[in-house]
Amino acid sequence: MTRWTDFRAEAPTVGEVFERRHAATGQLCFLGTLRADGWPRISPVEPVFFRGDLYLVGMPNTRKFDDLARDPRFTVHTATVDTEVKDDDAKLWGVVVDIADPNLHQAFAEDLFARTGFDLRGETFDHFFRCDVHGGAAARIRDGKFEVVLAKPGEGERVIAKS
Repeated sequence: MTRWTDFRAEAPTVGEVFERRHAATGQLCFLGTLRADGWPRISPVEPVFFRGDLYLVGMPNTRKFDDLARDPRFTVHTATVDTEVKDDDAKLWGVVVDIADPNLHQAFAEDLFARTGFDLRGETFDHFFRCDVHGGAAARIRDGKFEVVLAKPGEGERVIAKS
């Protein structure tokens, strides 16, 4: 299990790129899950940082969350808006853990309301998925060359230069 703050400390480049691109696109990312029939599904999602963890929360009764409840493996990719990767992009992968803690849910709702005015206080969350990150990668251009920074817990980061 690798929570966001631990992953971020061990993979500073990937973590920084993910956080920066996440913020730059209004938190919009793309979530990859596996459907019940085994085929992949890509869905928009707005991951949320809360109390040092990364969460996938959203509207109830959505297929993407049904997918995660059945098979907790995920990948999440920052919204790519530049084919030349001038602003970098990042992706993470791992498994989610459904946290069924009403007190945590309400603390999250209070925090969300204070930050955005969006009011979920008093609501019941069907799913509250904490991301346990098993790895990540950032793509970027450095000195005119494309490179990928790979990270896995316990291994740190390594750079793969592309031509």
